Amino acid sequence: MKNKKKVIGNAVFFIALFGLTAYAVLKGKEVSEILTVMKSVNPLYYIAGFIFINVFVCSESYIIYRFLRVLHYDHVPKKNCVKYSFVGFFFSCITPSASGGQPMQLYYMNRDNVDVSVGTVILMIVTILYKFVLVFLGALIFIFRHFLITDYIRNASFFFYLGMVLNIACVTIMLVLVFEPTLASKIVIALMRGLEKIHVVKKKEERMKKIEESMVKYHQAASVIQVHKMMVFRMFLVTLFQRIVHFSITYLVYRALGLHALGFVDVVALQCVISIAVDMLPLPGGMGISEGLFLNIFRKIFTGGLLYPAMLLSRGISYYALVLISAVMTCVAHITIKRKE
Repeated sequence: MKNKKKVIGNAVFFIALFGLTAYAVLKGKEVSEILTVMKSVNPLYYIAGFIFINVFVCSESYIIYRFLRVLHYDHVPKKNCVKYSFVGFFFSCITPSASGGQPMQLYYMNRDNVDVSVGTVILMIVTILYKFVLVFLGALIFIFRHFLITDYIRNASFFFYLGMVLNIACVTIMLVLVFEPTLASKIVIALMRGLEKIHVVKKKEERMKKIEESMVKYHQAASVIQVHKMMVFRMFLVTLFQRIVHFSITYLVYRALGLHALGFVDVVALQCVISIAVDMLPLPGGMGISEGLFLNIFRKIFTGGLLYPAMLLSRGISYYALVLISAVMTCVAHITIKRKE
């Protein structure tokens, strides 16, 4: 009951934020003109965007699948890994700072007899790769495409640099937790002891024993993955491909609206900057700030009344369509579980 109330609360917050964002973006605009531009787009571009979204999600499911195989969870089929990814993206999209995604993924993984501590290690590495790729691309943009920062991102550069710092800090902390599992164990046990002392939770030796057993499995899983460094590197390349596919949706929109002055790399780099800027902000999917940064950064590129249609198309495909598809897949997963019960 408590979890249901939390989900409903997050959904209400998401809908309210969506409403405020839509109002702020469309206030004073000729909606009919925007819709006319959007209707003029060749449907093939919408189909391509739909494919890109699914490739983006399935790339993560492939990474989870590979790590499960390394850790000898051979009984988990690929389709279940796809389920984990869609569920994760849905709850990440509707909760602040994407905080709800991984707990729900762990829930569904545990339903398939994947130990929670093992699932935690896998999802932490997925997150590290996800954020490290952002930092990696941000560094490439700063070094090789610095003119984009001065020409297009100047007014939003603070958010870009803040996002880089926060992501670097997050990746560093998570790397320590994965590759120093003994320290992670000590932190978790110390926190639980502290909660017992201040009477937030009741003191139970049985609970502590289960936590210690889980941390042993966490330690073992982290140790196995440390041995497979080459596979981690290959998953880094998969994550890099995944991120570029997602950012390419904006380039699809760019070409769909008949523009071609900027190349693929530059458009993708500018969309990457937006993702870096909003990734660590406590808003579902960076809603509101993502739209604002898009309008700020791309105003020199989508000219002649194309800016707002471009923003709606780009965000509509890359985020809102992802929410809808993930919601459907999450409902299917939930119904499947209920039927099994």
